[in-house]
This record gives sequence, C-alpha cells and structure tokens, in this order.
Amino acid sequence: MAFITATDLSLGYDAQVVATEISFSVSKGDYLCIVGENGSGKTTLMKTLLHLKEPISGKIETGDDLKKDEIGYLPQQTIVQKDFPASVNEIVLSGCQGRCGMRPFYNRKEKSLAKENMERMGITDLANRCYRDLSGGQQQRALLARALCATKKVLLLDEPVAGLDPVVTAQMYDLIGGLNKEGISIIMISHDITAAVRYASHILHIGDKVFFGTKEDYLNSNIGSSFIKQQKGGKDNG
Repeated sequence: MAFITATDLSLGYDAQVVATEISFSVSKGDYLCIVGENGSGKTTLMKTLLHLKEPISGKIETGDDLKKDEIGYLPQQTIVQKDFPASVNEIVLSGCQGRCGMRPFYNRKEKSLAKENMERMGITDLANRCYRDLSGGQQQRALLARALCATKKVLLLDEPVAGLDPVVTAQMYDLIGGLNKEGISIIMISHDITAAVRYASHILHIGDKVFFGTKEDYLNSNIGSSFIKQQKGGKDNG
C-alpha cells in the first residue's frame, strides 16, 4: 500500500474552497513535485498532509506503516525564523521532538541521530554556529537535517530552494535527489517547472485543472505542455 493516498480532496480556509478534486498517492521511493499557479492551494495541501488543517471534503489515508509523526517537513522560512538565535545543533536536534514523547530531554540515541544527519548534510563543522549567522544554503541544509531527524520515510519540502543562488540551488537538488535514491519519498512544492520535470518521478498539478501521474505523462499532457510553455514564456506563476 502507498505511504499516502489522497482521494477527492477539497481544500480551503473557513469553508472557502481553494482547490478541489485532488487525488494522488505517494509510495516508497517516489519523488512527487506539486506545481500550479500562485494561489492554487499548494501550501494548503502541504498543511493538510501534515494534519495542520483538515480537508473540507475527501480523505487522506496513510499506509505501509507510516505514522503521522514520521513525516519530515521543511517549510518556507519567514524573516523571523531566519533570525532564530539557536545553534545549528539545537535546530537539528529539535527534529527529534516527536521521538521524545513526554520526556523533556534528548537521549543519546537522538543526539546521535542529529549528529548523523548533520554529517549527511555536510554541516558538522557548523554544529556550534548560531543559526541566524549562516548563509541561506547553510540554513536550508540545517533544516533538511532537522527534517531527517523526524523520518526515514517521507519528506515534505515547501519551495526548498527559494531565494538561493543557482550554485547552491543545484547543490540542494543534488542532496534531495540523493535522499530519494536512498529510498526516502519526496513531496516537494516547486515553482520551478524545469527542475520539477528534471528531478520528479511524478507530478501533481493543481489549479483550474488537476493532473496526477508520471513525469512522462505530464510532459505529454495538454495541461503539462501548456504550463511549461507558459513558464518558458517568462511568466513565473509559482
């Protein structure tokens, strides 16, 4: 069974619908990119998958032994969050909070996991640095390490390369691709349709029309070819 199966979702705020008729599934090893125009409901969908919001209608089911607290999340950062006065080690360790239960401290296993994920992201030498003093790319690596402390199965990434320069963007995509090759399922919101069709195995396009399927089927669909043409025409509707 798939890790996540969404069936006929309607999404919105205070009963105001922003997206409808959304159905898709994510299985082990999938790399799903969520694309669509600005305001189409991409971030609302992400929050719904995290159970931070309830769908207006439809349902989301988890399977293959995936628990609600086994989903790692890398959100878009606000200016305040970028200025957070904690060490990188503290930021990464906070990804283990779901493992602590009622225990008010991190144990040796959790500290070891944080160290392991900092090594995976190449930021071990930054462990004692203040998070707000890091570059944008370094901050994203720290947040990715934090998300990995919460899961070995599914990562939800909301515009993980937003605001990064092209070199750092390429490095982030390589890191994310490497995690996917290790077997971690990726669900990523992206405004960059070129990157989406380069890296994804599946595409979920939401908006006036909804598409879910393989990257190849998306490229050959009317909705996919039209959206890609629009993007290449210089309109960034992320």
